[in-house]
Amino acid sequence: MSRVIDAASSPRSTPPGNFVQNAWRRFWSRSNEKAGYLFILPSLIHLIVFLVIPLVFSFFLSFRDWDRPTFTDAPYIGLENYEFLLGDRRFWQAILNSAYYTALAVPLGMAISLGIALIMNQKLKGVNIFRTLFFMPVISSWVAVSIIWLTLLDPTVGIVNYVLGLIGLPPVNWLGNAATAMPALVIISIWKSAGFSMVIWLAGLQSIPRELYEVASIDGANRLQSFLRITLPLLAPTSFFLAITGVIGSFQVFSPVWVITKGGPLGATDVAVFHIYRRAFEAFDFGYASAQAWVLFALIFVATVLQLLYMRRRSDEILY
Repeated sequence: MSRVIDAASSPRSTPPGNFVQNAWRRFWSRSNEKAGYLFILPSLIHLIVFLVIPLVFSFFLSFRDWDRPTFTDAPYIGLENYEFLLGDRRFWQAILNSAYYTALAVPLGMAISLGIALIMNQKLKGVNIFRTLFFMPVISSWVAVSIIWLTLLDPTVGIVNYVLGLIGLPPVNWLGNAATAMPALVIISIWKSAGFSMVIWLAGLQSIPRELYEVASIDGANRLQSFLRITLPLLAPTSFFLAITGVIGSFQVFSPVWVITKGGPLGATDVAVFHIYRRAFEAFDFGYASAQAWVLFALIFVATVLQLLYMRRRSDEILY
C-alpha cells in the first residue's frame, strides 16, 4: 500500500497542468535572484570601474599635490587645494561663465522647445516626420554639429551673416567677440537639445485630459487663457524635471566650448568643466583639478536642492 501511495505522490504522477504551474513558480521564485544579479553584473562592473572608482580616486587626489608623472610623488597636503581655490579668480570667473550660460540656455531652451511641442502636438499632416527632424540634432555628434556651426557663424562666408545682410543688418563676429561668443554657444546648444526637451514636453501635453479644454471652451475661455490656466499648471512636473536636468547639464557643458571657442575670446566662454579639463590635462595639476571638480559638484548639488525645496514649497501653496 505504501508503494502505491508513494507512486501516486511522485512527480511522474503529477498532472501535466500542475507540473507546468509548479515549474513556472520555481522559475520565478526567489531562488532565481542569482540569475538576475548575473544579468546586471556587466552594468554593475561598468559603473564601478568607470564611475565609483574614479569618483573615490578624484576625492582622494583633491587632498594631494599630484602634478608629477608618478603617483609616488603625490604628497598629502590636506585642504591646501581647497584653500587656494577660494582665492582663485580664474576658477570663479569660469563658474560665473557657467552660471551665465545656464541663465541663458535653460529658460530659453525650455520656452523654445515648449513652443515646438505645442505645434507638434497638433493633428497635422506628416507631424511624425517633423518630430523626427526636430529630434535628429539630439543624436548627432557634438563635434560634427560644432564644425557645421563654425561654418554657419563664420564672419565672412557664414550663412547667418549673409541672412543678416539681406535684411539690412551688419555682419557680426559671433565667435570672435567676447560679447556675442557665449550667446552663440547658447544658440547652438538650444538648437541641438530642443528635440529632447520637445519629446518630454509632448509626453506632458498628451497626459492632460482633453475634457479640461472642452469645459474651458464651453465657459468661454480662449486658447491663451486655456494655456495659462490649464496647460502650464498641469505641466509643472514636466517643467520642473526639465529645469533640474537643464541646470545640471548646463553647468557641465564642455564639448561645444572645446571644439568651437577653446574658452575664448578673452576667457568669455571659459566655463567650469573646460577650465577643470585644462587644469588637469594641460597643466597636469590633477590634485587641484580634482578639488575644483568637487567644488563644482557641491555647487550643482546645492542648486538642485534649492530647486527641489522651491518646487515643494510651490506644491504646498497650491494644495493649501
